[in-house]
Formats: sequence, structure tokens, C-alpha cells
Amino acid sequence: MAEIKEGSLQAPTRHALAWRDADFTDEAKLDAELRRVFDICHGCRRCFNLCDSFPRLFELCDNSPSGELHDVKSEDFKGVVDACTLCDMCYLTKCPYVPPHEFNLDFPHLMLRYRAVELKKGKIAKTAQELTKTDRNGMLGMLTAPIANWASDTANTATRTIMEKTLGVDRRAALPRFAGKTLVLQALETPLAVDARAPAHGRKAALYATCFCNYNNPEIGLAARAVLAKNGVETEIVYPTCCGMPQLEHGDIAQVAARAKKVAAELLPWVDKGYDIVTLVPSCALMLKSEWPLILPEDAEVRRLAKATRDLSQYVVEIAKGPGLAPGLQALPGGVALHLACHARAQNIGAKAAEMLRLIPGASVKVIERCSGHGGSWGVMKENFEVGVKIGRPVARQAAEQLKEGGAAFVASECPLAADHIRQGIGLLGEAEPEASYHPIQIFARAYGVMP
Repeated sequence: MAEIKEGSLQAPTRHALAWRDADFTDEAKLDAELRRVFDICHGCRRCFNLCDSFPRLFELCDNSPSGELHDVKSEDFKGVVDACTLCDMCYLTKCPYVPPHEFNLDFPHLMLRYRAVELKKGKIAKTAQELTKTDRNGMLGMLTAPIANWASDTANTATRTIMEKTLGVDRRAALPRFAGKTLVLQALETPLAVDARAPAHGRKAALYATCFCNYNNPEIGLAARAVLAKNGVETEIVYPTCCGMPQLEHGDIAQVAARAKKVAAELLPWVDKGYDIVTLVPSCALMLKSEWPLILPEDAEVRRLAKATRDLSQYVVEIAKGPGLAPGLQALPGGVALHLACHARAQNIGAKAAEMLRLIPGASVKVIERCSGHGGSWGVMKENFEVGVKIGRPVARQAAEQLKEGGAAFVASECPLAADHIRQGIGLLGEAEPEASYHPIQIFARAYGVMP
């Protein structure tokens, strides 16, 4: 038997999700596992400064008659679960008891299991489930973009009040705007010439558009496409459907599995034609690389897609370290306050966005390695908005200080939702809110002079 050392000094591993087993949604067995894990967390408390789940758990224990978990009522666990954003930071950066340690802790997947039980019991609000339908909502928003963007603007107090009362979306939360045309359509309308002189010429990449870039911010995909064309990489924009992260947040694992099969079936033919798969947003990269193989461990096609997938910043750095980048990068007009997105960190590939931006001559990149407090759709909901602002306040403060001191001209994050949340957070501090926030690839494209 292998020796298990205190603190689990070995590299963490993760077990497949047994979501189709009857025990997975057995309430008594779920409660027993919650109590086992929560008691270990209560005795450790290393995660006290991550999301709000842990302070809520520790407060429940501390305020119980004995100061221990056994006096906490099971119905009070819901608040702990509701505060989890599935960022995976506790699992990958803090917890000393993840597998292969014998305690076998996986806090995020335990929260996911709880939500799967809630979904089975019909306790996930219908409005929350409707908000996860990003393809339908994105298409409707795109077709009515001027009206949809007017109605969702925080300055429009009448419509935002209605949204808050009907959908539960906090009237103060900044929401992503809808584009007038999808990324897929814009790419088809604007073919790009690939630089045959670039060292990486001959490479081909299928860019998985993601629902956010396809419907809300095509500029990220257009910037990626332009940077890769400059570097001799032939690209195709591909978008079969959303990766299912919004459904995962609400415990709908079956829906995620269905999406994994659909996307794998449509992306693997590109792999067979010699294309690399590159995702534009880290949450989607995490789904393709990590979550899908854990949900469908028996599916060889899903596993094959995971091995072929690269995060966008990871891919650019890979080119730089391999054949080399095309010449032409110019210095930026100022530095970058770069937030490292949780789902980029969770891929366990290193700070690739920072590494990429530091390839720009003279670039000053100040890294902010804390949670932004957004958490997908979590941070815009009325019951979570103030907590999300509180969690993200240290990030906003660091970014604001860098802007004020003249060290940064750009606020950036690979997670575009986090970037916008940080920008709004700066304004909520009473500081001047930046006019825009950026994905690192947009800044890189500007340094190349291929995007404004």
C-alpha cells in the first residue's frame, strides 16, 4: 500500500463522476458525505479566504451549541452550497486532502452532487434554468440587439426592475451586451489572408467560438483569428453548441453529457483533418479538457477531444516556444492589470495569459491572482450580487490602484465576464470606471496592429 503523507504532497488527481449511479442522488448518502467532508473542512479552514461557501460553513459550526458540525442542521447546508461557483480553486490550490489523499475530498463536485439532487427534486428555479439556455437566449438577443441592450442597461431602471422581480437578476449588475451578428457569421463575411512567411505557417486551428464570444463579444474571436493569421495559422470558427457550463452550475449533468457528445461529434472531424482545437474562453476549455472526461469517462471520443484541446493563450505561447512568433509586435501605450481567471488556473497549465502578454516588447504585466467574484451567472443574481462584489473587491482595488498609479492602461482577464465585473467593481469603489475591459488576446492583437 502506497504511503499517504499528511498534506497530500503528491499531484492531485480527480475521480470520474458517478452521476448515473443511484447512490449519487440518494439523499441520506449525500448528507453523510456532506457531513464527512464538512467536518474535515471545519477542522482545516485553509480555504477561509476563497469563496463565501467556507465562511458560511465555519460560521454554522462556530454558532452551533457545541461549536462543532454535528449540531448543525442539514437544511442549513444549502447556504454553503449556494455560495459555491464551481471555480475549482479550493480543489486545485488550497485543499491538502484531495485524491490521492485517503480523505478523498472534492468539494466542488460534492456541491455539484447536491445541486443534482435539487434538480431531481424540482428545487432549481425554472427562471434559473431558462437563463442557462445560452444559445436560445443569445440568438434572441442578437436578433433584437438594440432593444435587448437598451433593456438590459443598468441605466434603464424600469426594465431592470422588472428583470429583477421576474428573473431574479440584480438591477445593479452589469450584463453582457448582445452583438448584432454572431462570430461565426462575421468570420464567414471577412476572410483573412494567412501569412505564409510566418514561422508557424502550416498549422491549422478550429476555434471553438463559445456561446459568449459567438453572441456577446465576437471581438475576442476576431482578435484571435487575426493574431493566428498573422502567425501563419489557418483558422475556422466552429460552434456546434454551448459547452454546458451553465447547466453544470445547476446540476444538470445529463444535459452537459449530451452537449459533450454533440460537440465532440462535430469537432473531431476537424482534428482528423489536422486541426488543433482552440477554445476562446477558459471556462469552456476547462469543460472540454477536464469536466467532460470526468462525466463521460467511458467515451473515447470525448477523451480524444480533450487531448486535442488548447486554451487560447496556451496555444499562442505554444507557438512562441515552438516555431516562434511572427515579427511585428509593438510596445503597448501602458501596462496591463491582468486578472488570472479561476477556470484558467484550474486547467493547471500555468499563467499562460501573463506569459503571452509578456512576449510584447517592454510589456508591464501586473498579475492579480484572486477571484473576481462573478462566477458565471451566479454573480448577477439578486441573492448573490453583493457577495460577489465583496469577494471581488480586492481584485477591483488592485486594478484601480494600478490604473491610478499609471502602471496600467488596460484591465484584462481571460474570462470576459470577470473582466466586466472587475470594471464595474472599480466604479463601485468610487474610482473612475474604465471605458473598457479586455481579453488578453485583444491586447495582443493591438500590439500586432491587426485590431484597433
